[in-house]
Amino acid sequence: MSDLRSVIDVRIRVCRFLMILSAAFLLLGLYFFQILHADKYVKLAWDNRLRLIRIPSSRGEIFDRNGSPLAVNITTFDILGYPLDLEKPGMIERLSLVLNKHGFPIDPEDLSATIKRQFWTPYRVVRVITNLTLPQMADLVADPNFPTQCFPMAVWRRTYPAGSLVSNVLGYAGEISENELRQKAQGEYLGGDRIGKGGIEAYYEQSLRGRAGEESIEVDARGRRMRSIDYRPPLRGQNIRLTLDLGAQRLAADLLKGLRGAVVVLDAQTGGVLVLCTSPSYDNNPLSWGISAKEWSALTDDPLHPMMDRSISGVYPPGSTFKAMVALAALEEKEVTTATSFFCAGEFQLGTRTFKCWKRWGHGTVRLVTALQDSCDVYFYQVGLRLGINRLVEWGKRFGLGTRTGIDIPGEAEGNIAGIEWKKERFREPWYKGDTVNYSIGQGFLLMTPLQIARMYAFFANGGRLVTPYLVESSKEPPVPIGHSPANLDVVRRGLQDVVRQGTGWRAGTYGVTVAGKTGTSQNAHGNDHALFAGYAPADRPRYVAVAVVEAGEHGSSVASPIVGQVLSYLLVRDFPGDVVP
Repeated sequence: MSDLRSVIDVRIRVCRFLMILSAAFLLLGLYFFQILHADKYVKLAWDNRLRLIRIPSSRGEIFDRNGSPLAVNITTFDILGYPLDLEKPGMIERLSLVLNKHGFPIDPEDLSATIKRQFWTPYRVVRVITNLTLPQMADLVADPNFPTQCFPMAVWRRTYPAGSLVSNVLGYAGEISENELRQKAQGEYLGGDRIGKGGIEAYYEQSLRGRAGEESIEVDARGRRMRSIDYRPPLRGQNIRLTLDLGAQRLAADLLKGLRGAVVVLDAQTGGVLVLCTSPSYDNNPLSWGISAKEWSALTDDPLHPMMDRSISGVYPPGSTFKAMVALAALEEKEVTTATSFFCAGEFQLGTRTFKCWKRWGHGTVRLVTALQDSCDVYFYQVGLRLGINRLVEWGKRFGLGTRTGIDIPGEAEGNIAGIEWKKERFREPWYKGDTVNYSIGQGFLLMTPLQIARMYAFFANGGRLVTPYLVESSKEPPVPIGHSPANLDVVRRGLQDVVRQGTGWRAGTYGVTVAGKTGTSQNAHGNDHALFAGYAPADRPRYVAVAVVEAGEHGSSVASPIVGQVLSYLLVRDFPGDVVP
């Protein structure tokens, strides 16, 4: 009997010890959670009741110089939810079924990826589906199976009334990518935000985007809204007015229809851009609203490269349009005068090589002004050799060749000024006199964008100042003189006037305005020669300068010069009717 009592006593003592130990652990836990880490767990409990709703700002709108809308906002609806609610068991699958039922084929995996991409904190709202019309939103929310944890919100979406006419200038605003999100400062952008991609939308992103608003709300245990804690309204982005003229842009696009090329028009005095047309182009509306990977691939893999802005990133040999600069350089360096003449028999012999003139039977004895008027290659071959490649390159640098013009949109190409060191580094070959001969008529290694050619001709039009092209007035910079003799510039301008009066560019002057300029035909390694024309009008009081480049157009005189003449006439008839020839 005593042995049994001893066993029972031991068991009682063990039970007492375990009870005391359990109580000690309980007290220790209470001390740990309620005293040492009370603030942390109070915050966690509060966060579970707190929800943050990000309210997108209305993006600033974009207009042309006459007030025509180029980029505007329309109201659509997003369906929003919180990760804490959406990630509950079965919620993703349930939501996917409802969306599919109403014509939105989104599987659970895609929904999960969408939520994960936007995840910032568990209590911050994410977009489940975007760009719903009012009838779509009402139909979806009215479904009895639609999760009450999701809710609609009215948002602004971007649309482009002119579509492909100015897509190269505007770019588009689309959902921020993961890579872009990583590059931005933390907290400045969140997943699901919209950001400018290319063109004005990207360059002036900070002005256009405004500032998103935010509302903090308290919810109950079921996620139902109880009260608003804080509210910060969104700030609308700034509107932007461009120097671009939509009417002239439309005309240029019509004239380039079915062709590959570009048209650029600048204010000759300031550098303001009135036309920046590229063909073919693309419609930026689908990109702003979202396209599939297959549609994106079809666009980027198109052999015609519609997303390439030929006006600022297409590079071409400038051909005979370059002769105006060569002529001025030769006069400034005193290598020729207006009386200097060369005989053109249709070809020029340099060592064992023969360089042809475009006119097979030659031009006879020609001087500088006549050489510009008739675009005599043989004359400029010899002028180029007198100058030498180093001085040609030096004058090219004065005109900004080989560097970006500084226009206020991204994607501009530098072109190629070439030269002795460039060829040695690129091809490990010396520079030959034959290279200089080609260079002197705008061929060979020399490459320029249509915008660079336009800036070069703005110099001749405005009396000798190099402009910086711009699309928004705030980016305007004063023109810069490059150092030249006004008398020499007048000689070149006289030659450019004769090109249209009685030379190769006569077609440009048949549209009611006096035009001065230069035709050009440049070699194309992939097919027929490119056609170019650069000119300004009116010839005696230049206001606008224009350039047309038509890929594989063959003849600048018959293909490119009429385009420039018509666009310049359109602008002058409307803006300066007194300058139009009766």
